[in-house]
Amino acid sequence: MNTNTNNILRGESEFMRKNNKILNETKDILPGLIVSISIALISMGLSKFAPSLGAGTIAIFLGMLVGNLFLGQKVFQKGYKFSETNLLSYSIVLLGGTLSVTKLMELGFNGIFFVIIQMTITIVGAMYIGKKLGFSQNFRMLMASGNAVCGSSAIAATAPVIDASDEDKGIAITVVNITGIFLMFLLPVLSGYLYNHEVVRTSAMIGGTLQSVGQVVASGEMVNEHVKELATIFKIVRVILLVGVIFVLGHIKQKTNHEIVEEEISDVKKGKIKIPWYVIGFFITCALFTLNIISPEVSYLFKAISNKLEIIALAAIGLRVNLRELIKQGKSVSLYALFVGSLQVVTAIALISIFL
Repeated sequence: MNTNTNNILRGESEFMRKNNKILNETKDILPGLIVSISIALISMGLSKFAPSLGAGTIAIFLGMLVGNLFLGQKVFQKGYKFSETNLLSYSIVLLGGTLSVTKLMELGFNGIFFVIIQMTITIVGAMYIGKKLGFSQNFRMLMASGNAVCGSSAIAATAPVIDASDEDKGIAITVVNITGIFLMFLLPVLSGYLYNHEVVRTSAMIGGTLQSVGQVVASGEMVNEHVKELATIFKIVRVILLVGVIFVLGHIKQKTNHEIVEEEISDVKKGKIKIPWYVIGFFITCALFTLNIISPEVSYLFKAISNKLEIIALAAIGLRVNLRELIKQGKSVSLYALFVGSLQVVTAIALISIFL
């Protein structure tokens, strides 16, 4: 009887502990989430008076203004991060339910070759430029993976494989995100000048170059809905190749094939290196829509919800932009970011002219 009672009490205690943890996490997220939603709602209202800009673009700029002048305090940051990462992930999964496999095939083999070669040149270039500027091998590898694949997520996945320090990881994440923010605004203008916003080439420029998924969505939104969708697909191809990039960087660290394979298996088991869940979810909903399991009515609902979640996420991206960090970065780090970003853009232009 005593044993049963103790087991029940332990079970109740564990249940209460988990509930308290969820409650505390919710309390931490709520302030920033509320601000992100508020900025998104205001942006949707303002977009009626400036339809050419769109709610997403307004949300980014308004978020940057509010975040840097009024609401950049620590209490909001967890909610901003949740809004940017989690809500954007849900938005991408729902977006898959509005696209057929035919749409995905618009990339074609040429589009996939473009992505692979663009990533390869970015990795080689980032490593070479960083070496010339005197940066450590680990920092160069983090910059290579972050710029070539998917920003902060790629850096976080690469760091434990190459035994990078927290300092290198933190600086790399900051620099890669800052580079992406500049390019996020530059590429829609550049692609308009070069391609008159033709969908495939503009999407390749944005989706094949920008550092994070959020930046791709935001930049594509500045052009139009079709570019945003196809640019996201280009980006997803890059994300899928993350494991391959980390495998290559392991070789560069001069580990044996056996050591790399063992480490890859270990990291996959620990969940350190894996295809993000939203990529898998995107392809599942896309397949369901293609097979007509998701009806046109449900697909329309998915699109509406996805759009609202996306605007909230874009507001959070703006709110998380720390303009002070732009000023704090040293000259050599800034030059590194400038050279790598320039290399990516020039390479994309050249490859688009060849493949697309």
